[in-house]
Amino acid sequence: MSDETPDHFAGDPRTNTERMLAGDLYIADDPAILEAQTLAVRRAAAFRDAYDRDPQAAQEQARELFGELDPTAFVRAPVHVDYGTRITVGPRTFVNMGLTALDVAEIRIGADCQIGPHVQLLTPTHPVEPRPRRDKLEAARPITIEDNVWLGGGVVVCPGVTIGENSVVGAGAVVTRDIPPNSVAVGNPARVVRSI
Repeated sequence: MSDETPDHFAGDPRTNTERMLAGDLYIADDPAILEAQTLAVRRAAAFRDAYDRDPQAAQEQARELFGELDPTAFVRAPVHVDYGTRITVGPRTFVNMGLTALDVAEIRIGADCQIGPHVQLLTPTHPVEPRPRRDKLEAARPITIEDNVWLGGGVVVCPGVTIGENSVVGAGAVVTRDIPPNSVAVGNPARVVRSI
């Protein structure tokens, strides 16, 4: 195998940021990507510091961190994001401490959801083939959590997954495929064990 890195984007004039936003393979070395990630780190730190002083008042900082956070939603610190700006949280949703939301692609959380502690919402993907992975190619697929979903503590939601409304995902489950509405899912990988 040659050590020379191939030009994966020959003939594609877009920046890596443009490729990322389109959901295509990209390399995260674009200065605009690094700048956006740095801003997200600062906003997450400001939210955490404000939360330590006054959790209710800190929701203003949370609204600066997320792309859209309904005024009736409540988020506990700390929160870890890639960008924050690609996350939408609906009305009356509660997000417990330790959320990791890697929003390379959009993450949409509906109304009246309960997001347990240390939930991970992971949109990034990497090639299975060794060479493109070594070359640092990546992409992302969006995650949708529909209305009135409860994700138990430590749930991991993988790229491209939609969890249907009114569903419950048990603590520690790893959700690798869509969960239909009105379902209870548990395990690794998560499987539906009954309907509600």
